Amino acid sequence: MPRYSWCILLMLFIPLSGFNNENGLYSVNLRAANIDADKVFLLIDKSDYRLYLYEDVTLRKIYKVVFGSRNLADKLMQGDRKTPEGTFHITSKRYDGRWSRFLLLDYPNETSWAKFYQRQQQGLVGPNADIGGGIGIHGVEYRSGIRDVYVDRRINWTLGCISMKNPDVNELYDIIKVGTPVVIRR
Repeated sequence: MPRYSWCILLMLFIPLSGFNNENGLYSVNLRAANIDADKVFLLIDKSDYRLYLYEDVTLRKIYKVVFGSRNLADKLMQGDRKTPEGTFHITSKRYDGRWSRFLLLDYPNETSWAKFYQRQQQGLVGPNADIGGGIGIHGVEYRSGIRDVYVDRRINWTLGCISMKNPDVNELYDIIKVGTPVVIRR
């Protein structure tokens, strides 16, 4: 009986080892036809410069990303070049001449406004400060000399948006739909 127990245990762990291979999740090619867009959500982890695409509870792909400021703290106000943290949704998608594709987030949302007002009361944000807006996920800005290598080298360059390599944002654009949840954390 112990011999069979070992075989069963081995069979259980072999399939799981494939899912733990993160390197494979960077290079897999996703197609919209193979994913249920209604079950997709994005997790962006600022501390490891990664965007994780989940379909339901299954991690389907990992993308490298960069942000605005080297300071990865939560966005306080317009002009700080920080990327906001929280739960957002894609509100629109468009082809973009500067960044290849642009996926607009619903920042500021109700939670963002609540944090902003609380920070104003605490004196962390001035009374005349603006919360900002126009935060999204987009490609790199080739016309300005910014290339995909910025993403590989973790060179933050945006005004607070999340930037991906152009082929990656093009793939993502085809997969997700308006309304897709996006969680940004540090």
